[in-house]
Amino acid sequence: MGKKILKVFFGLSLLIAVSIPSVSMAAGPQEQPTITLGARGDDVRIVQKYLADSGFYAGDIDGIFGPITAKAVKEFQRSSSLNENGIVDKETFAYLGRLAGAPSRYSRAFSMKASAYSAYDPGNGSYTYGGNLLRKGLVAVDPAVIPLGTRLYIPGYGYAIADDIGGAIKGQRIDLAFDNRREALNFGVQRVTVYVVDG
Repeated sequence: MGKKILKVFFGLSLLIAVSIPSVSMAAGPQEQPTITLGARGDDVRIVQKYLADSGFYAGDIDGIFGPITAKAVKEFQRSSSLNENGIVDKETFAYLGRLAGAPSRYSRAFSMKASAYSAYDPGNGSYTYGGNLLRKGLVAVDPAVIPLGTRLYIPGYGYAIADDIGGAIKGQRIDLAFDNRREALNFGVQRVTVYVVDG
C-alpha cells in the first residue's frame, strides 16, 4: 500500500514539474500588438488619441482602424522617418507615445488673436467644416491664411489641425475648439503664436 502511494506521489510530482515551465512561459510579458487595417478596440483608440494629440488625425476616436486612421499613421511615420507602411508596430507605437512638446521643425509662425469655442456654445453645430466631430485639437482658420488640413502647434493648447472656418475668423485670427463650454470660456481671448508644422 505504501509503495503504491509513493508511486502516485512521484507521478504527480513529475507531472507538476513538467507543467510549470509551460505555464510560466504562457504567463510571460506580452509584446505590444501589431495594429493593422481592420483592427478594432481600445488599442486602436489609444493610437487614434496619440495621432490626434500630435496633430495627424482629425477623425473620431472610435476604435476602428479604417483608411483615415491608416493614412494618419503613414503621415506620422513619414514625419518620424519610420517605415511608412501604415501599420502600428512596436516601434511606431513607441514613437507615438514619446511625442510631446513644441515642434522641432516648422515652416512658418504667426502671431494671432485666438478665441475659443465648443460644440455646446449657442449657435454652434457638432461638426467642423471638414465634417469631423468638433473637439479639442481641431481649429477654425481663415483658409486664405492657413489652408484647411494644415498641421499646427499652439503653445498652451498643443498640436492641432486646421479643420474649420468661421464668419468672424478672418486674417490673423484663429478659433480653438475645446471639448466643453467651460474650457472654452476659461481660455477666453488670447494672443498666441501659431506654428505651421512641417510634416
